[in-house]
Amino acid sequence: MQSMRRTILTAAAVFLFVSFAAAGEEDNSGASRGPNILLVIADDIGIDATTNIYPGMIDDLVTKYGPSGHNHPGYREIAGKPASTPAMDKLARLGMRFTNVWAHPFCSPTRAAILTGLYAAETKVATYADALSPKHTSFVRLLKDKGYSTAAFGKWHMAGLPGKPVDYPGMKPKQAGFDLFKGNLHAAINSYWDYDYQVQDANTPEDKWRSEPMPKKSLPGIAATHYAPVVKVADTIEWIKARQVENPNKPWFAWLAFNLSHTTIRQKPSAMAVPDADTLDAASHKEMKECGGTFGSNNPGSCSGEALNRAMTNSLDTVFGKLMEVIDGIPNTYVIVVSDNGTPMYGRPNLNFIDNMYITRKDRGKGTAYQSGALVPMIIRGPRIAANSVSTEYAHAADLFSTILELAGLAAPKQVANSEGTKTVPLSTVSLAPILFDKAKSVRDPNSGYIFTETKNLMTGGTRMVGARNATYKVICTDSAANCQFFDLINDPLEEYPLAKPDSCDGYADGKWTPSDPHWHYCRLTDAVAKESFLATDTK
Repeated sequence: MQSMRRTILTAAAVFLFVSFAAAGEEDNSGASRGPNILLVIADDIGIDATTNIYPGMIDDLVTKYGPSGHNHPGYREIAGKPASTPAMDKLARLGMRFTNVWAHPFCSPTRAAILTGLYAAETKVATYADALSPKHTSFVRLLKDKGYSTAAFGKWHMAGLPGKPVDYPGMKPKQAGFDLFKGNLHAAINSYWDYDYQVQDANTPEDKWRSEPMPKKSLPGIAATHYAPVVKVADTIEWIKARQVENPNKPWFAWLAFNLSHTTIRQKPSAMAVPDADTLDAASHKEMKECGGTFGSNNPGSCSGEALNRAMTNSLDTVFGKLMEVIDGIPNTYVIVVSDNGTPMYGRPNLNFIDNMYITRKDRGKGTAYQSGALVPMIIRGPRIAANSVSTEYAHAADLFSTILELAGLAAPKQVANSEGTKTVPLSTVSLAPILFDKAKSVRDPNSGYIFTETKNLMTGGTRMVGARNATYKVICTDSAANCQFFDLINDPLEEYPLAKPDSCDGYADGKWTPSDPHWHYCRLTDAVAKESFLATDTK
């Protein structure tokens, strides 16, 4: 089945390559050029914090779990308070929003999956401390080979962590194919006004970097500041404008990864930030002022963790909006916004941030394979994508590997390098281009297809969890494919009512059940976990 799916998708990729080449802009020589592509990655922002992007989602959930549905005693918890995100709301109205996108439950594994098109079993990046091998195939390198200018800004978090015997032993941005990197290689920053500013450019080898003093930059309507998200967006805008002047006929790809709304290394007086006042809209400014937060600092006053998370997410949205003001003036440009994992619930005072959408929150959120740890917002806008369109297809952030290549007119490779560079392995990803351009409803088989969300949580002593889902059903397996919960995500999208599991899966593939029986799906998904997830290869 998987082989047949890849054959079909390869044929579709050839068709789409021809379509994009025909529809692409031409340079002065008459040759077709690829589109510009901007990928924006938010940090620790689950779909619960951004439900304004999805009109009607909360109302539908309240109906499903309220008195006329499941009549869950906690259904009133669903309609909470998301962040204010007017810039992303606008982007969603102009493009396609995806309602069922998974990431991995931690930062590094998701970034590695996007860059390589592989899940954790192949990247060997299952925790926030793991380093991605430079031997892997990066889609950015393939874009560069096609003639793209490439740059990365902000949080990298794929080279591992600083420490002995060497700092950041894994893949650095230039090794991934970026011409320029400005940002931080680490997982988190000391504070939003005090951080390492690391650079790779034409003067640095691919495996080296230099540190520079953090700059002070401004954006229209935002005063000059060291505040990290302003600096990251200003750096991105400067590079994009320079590309437009240097060679407007050469396409570019930019990777902008925010630190917002991640906690900081500095824990006191708070690990969260009260953003610069001029990066907040009126509602967010009012909330911070009323709870006594000191703008432009880690001094939260009496502001709750949930309120700080809203403010930080709104601040991201504000500076993203400044970037979009520039991008809107550049034709033939795709914009992709996605988050790296769900919203955290750290189980400590002022470090629990989910305030919307989910009922059960304890021991869920970031770091877990529950929906609140894996389900993230995603929007794609650009030429030929219908405005205000919606896809409910189950998809993964890793699918951006193939999708971005196809946007650029390249068919994704069937095989890519493994971590050791000793052999090739099949991609975990599929392209979403048929959904974006051809009104396809799905790109995976609703029954036999599957995606993974995988995590090894160092904050809970190394708990290993894998979530696997198809169009309807999901399993969450902890430490073993024999220890799983089972859910129907259509009937129970918030995972409040585990389904009964079969006593045995013996014979499931030989006709004991068909896909019309839920037990078939449990056995199919746990079989995939046992054979292909990182639980099949990882050891404690």
